[in-house]
Amino acid sequence: MTQTLPPAVSRPAPRRVAWPAYTVVAWAVGYGALRAGWLLAGAPSFGPLGTDLVVVTGWWSVALCAAAGVIGVGLARARTWRPVLPGAAWAVGAAQLLACALLLLDVVGFLIFRLGAAFTAAGFLSRLGAATGALLLHSAALAHVRRFRGECGGCGRTRRSGGPVPRWARVAAWSAVAGCLVRLAAQVAVGFEAVPLTQGFSLALFEVGFLLAGVLLPLSLVYPWGTVWPGWVPLLAGRLVPRKLLLVPAAVFGVGLVGYFGIGLAQLTVETATATFDPGDGRYPLAFFWVAESGYWMWGWGLVAAALSHHRRTRRPCLRCGR
Repeated sequence: MTQTLPPAVSRPAPRRVAWPAYTVVAWAVGYGALRAGWLLAGAPSFGPLGTDLVVVTGWWSVALCAAAGVIGVGLARARTWRPVLPGAAWAVGAAQLLACALLLLDVVGFLIFRLGAAFTAAGFLSRLGAATGALLLHSAALAHVRRFRGECGGCGRTRRSGGPVPRWARVAAWSAVAGCLVRLAAQVAVGFEAVPLTQGFSLALFEVGFLLAGVLLPLSLVYPWGTVWPGWVPLLAGRLVPRKLLLVPAAVFGVGLVGYFGIGLAQLTVETATATFDPGDGRYPLAFFWVAESGYWMWGWGLVAAALSHHRRTRRPCLRCGR
């Protein structure tokens, strides 16, 4: 017997829930005070890198925290739709994500059980704090949008859950796969002599994870075997695949790749235009970096877009409006 969802109907806006905005304020005060204290009294050692954040550093990082606090207060006190507030929240959140771009290296190091020589606990926790602020800003901005622009009083959604996979999502997933293969092709072109082959177990984990995140993960987000375990999977065949099993790694690696290699491509552009590119030991030419980093960036954007589609299709329908 087919179950039908209730029709989507408009509802009065839900009562104001200000706690997401207040968490932004609390984070801004705490993290901003920490960064100011490090600037005034001295920061811990960040190892060979000499820094915990990139792009937005020093007193600019404190100013970014102050901006987040102001935005949080504005979102908490808003009584009507203020489009500038969520826009500013997402802009400051994006800046925070750029600042903690090195977090991607930390995550990969943890996954392959091999932290680099540049890793420090203080740097990792600082980058994690910046990423937390970005997530809180997104949550507060989304709460504001849902309250004043959403059509449902329960969830604030404007579109239904479920439905077929849109064409753009499949294009995004295959673009992620293409980006992964472009990166691999760049390595094949220059050879594997420069790749350290003495890492043993860590190297094997990295290679497996590389292919899983570059091929299986993006395609799982847009094909049926990413929502229901296929018949050849023992014990799990026919059961629903937990949403977060795919969404969490896709979001983390997608955003991480976009941020980290977005910065890398910007730096590469400047170095190419000013003829200041340093080839190091000369094993990798300039063209290699352009191809490899572009592949990584395309891979990241594809993962983010495919993950967004998967999130919208697999979330539970709202009990009030059916969306």
